[in-house]
Amino acid sequence: MIDTILEFFKVDTTAELVWVVVGLCGQLVFTMRFVIQWLASERQRRVVVPELFWWFSIIGGVTLFLYAVHRGDPVFMLGQSLGIFIYARNLWLIHAEKRSLGRGA
Repeated sequence: MIDTILEFFKVDTTAELVWVVVGLCGQLVFTMRFVIQWLASERQRRVVVPELFWWFSIIGGVTLFLYAVHRGDPVFMLGQSLGIFIYARNLWLIHAEKRSLGRGA
């Protein structure tokens, strides 16, 4: 059974299979951000980007970046690294806005 799974994912060891699972989980989290954004927009009948979108973005992006590092894929690493910076910056801006609104109340 395990040999069939290893063959399906084109890996040689269980450790490599674990990394494939990490990569798949990262991709799933990264994809969920679009589902969250879509549902929030449908609920409000306008385009909305909720804070949770950015949390899923950074968690998925970091997970995919780690997977890319493990695989030694510089193109994938570079592609994820800029996104991680942008997601972190957006979360920082959201935090700063909340803090500022808290002071004004």
